[in-house]
Amino acid sequence: MPLNRRSMLAGGALLPLLGVAPRLARADEQATQEKADTTLRIATGLAELAPDHIVSTTLYNGQFPGPLLRFKEGQRAVVDVYNDTDTPELVHWHGQMIPSDVDGAAEEGSPFIPPHGMRRISFVPKPAGFRFYHTHVPAGGDLNRGTYTGQVGPVYIEPKNEPGAYDREVFLVLKECEPSFSRGGDMAMDFLAGEEIKELEAIGKKADDEAQVKAKGFEVGYDLFSINGKMLGHGDPISVRPGERVLFHVLNGSAGEIRSLALPGHVFKVVALDGNPVPTPRNVPVLWLGTAERISAIVEMNHPGVWIIGDLADDDRKRGMGIVVEYAGAKGKPQWAKPKPFRWDYTQFGKAETTTAKPDETMEFLIVKRNGAVNGFNQWTLNGEAFSMQTMKPMYKVHEGRRYRLKFRNASDDIHPLHLHRHSFELVRIGGKPTAGVLKDVVMLGGFQEVEFDFVADNPGMTLFHCHQQLHMDFGFMALFDYA
Repeated sequence: MPLNRRSMLAGGALLPLLGVAPRLARADEQATQEKADTTLRIATGLAELAPDHIVSTTLYNGQFPGPLLRFKEGQRAVVDVYNDTDTPELVHWHGQMIPSDVDGAAEEGSPFIPPHGMRRISFVPKPAGFRFYHTHVPAGGDLNRGTYTGQVGPVYIEPKNEPGAYDREVFLVLKECEPSFSRGGDMAMDFLAGEEIKELEAIGKKADDEAQVKAKGFEVGYDLFSINGKMLGHGDPISVRPGERVLFHVLNGSAGEIRSLALPGHVFKVVALDGNPVPTPRNVPVLWLGTAERISAIVEMNHPGVWIIGDLADDDRKRGMGIVVEYAGAKGKPQWAKPKPFRWDYTQFGKAETTTAKPDETMEFLIVKRNGAVNGFNQWTLNGEAFSMQTMKPMYKVHEGRRYRLKFRNASDDIHPLHLHRHSFELVRIGGKPTAGVLKDVVMLGGFQEVEFDFVADNPGMTLFHCHQQLHMDFGFMALFDYA
């Protein structure tokens, strides 16, 4: 009897996906004589974060993070994916505008890669810029599945015309290891611009008062932290020269953590968010990234020394979330200095003129948390409904070519990195401020705040929307958009 997502999660752990067997891709059906451009192999292996910290997890091509994949904009790519594990897998091509059957989400109809099998896929990479790939299987209560594993890797789609206003690129993948459950804590939110809305606080309090379980639900914490698969102080430093302009491509590959990044004595000139150039590049002292967000920023190397580029959280940085930046000829112990408080505001990167095209339709969504409602895990609802794989609801119909405005109202004290598959969206209003021209595929929505963004229905097929925190999407925070 087929199992749906909700029934699997109710047990607190991922069960075998028995009901999806007819959709598993078979190697003999996929194999062709054409040579693949890229091969990914999914298998368990060891990741050495430091000599005394070696973790066992699931990896791509035996390395952590997975290899940097470079594609050319508009040039067809062929990828062979081998699954050497005992459970079905999916590879999601995050941020790309590609067909549903290769996007890598089962909810959209992408076939699973069977255990000890393979699937060949092909797509035309677009849009240009910094994207990434990661697993998209549910994890539920199993911290050895989904994005809790080492299955994450960067993708760069080279534009047809590269401006080249920098000397070289450096890719940084931020990722935690050794997750564990605990009863919930309070998430820091003071770094986000915008004010909380009293009406949403009241709705959230009412939901808490009505909850059958009064205790906070399970959350996930981590013991080890890494950049590019190494803890701070291990692995090679980033070697730079005075006067160099380094373009940092930063990916938050976490399953659910929000990350910050600072480099003492330097500023980041943000030139792209989620791979998309911003209308107004700005210098900022700190980068803030929700789960799955990417930032591309140029740093002028004009402050010689040996420095730590790392997270503002002292505990996380000391447990690995940092990497050394070393100027040529500089010696000594790596230095760290915490920058002054800075509030992250997406609107600073937008157009001066905030008028956007009028939408053809507006859809509103209210986000509510039900404390501990599913075996101690919080359940998440959109307009009162938690997503079900059995009913494939909630589902919303869209029409090709129409512009849709999505307004999300967060009646919880959690920050939600909202992600729309297979499309980019334009921020319209966030934290109470209007904006225009900022194109993203993930945006952080603050606790008791609102966000509005527009997308054009220009990529027909089933399209998944969800919070990118693994724990939230596994327990209801998802919806589907289907083209009429």
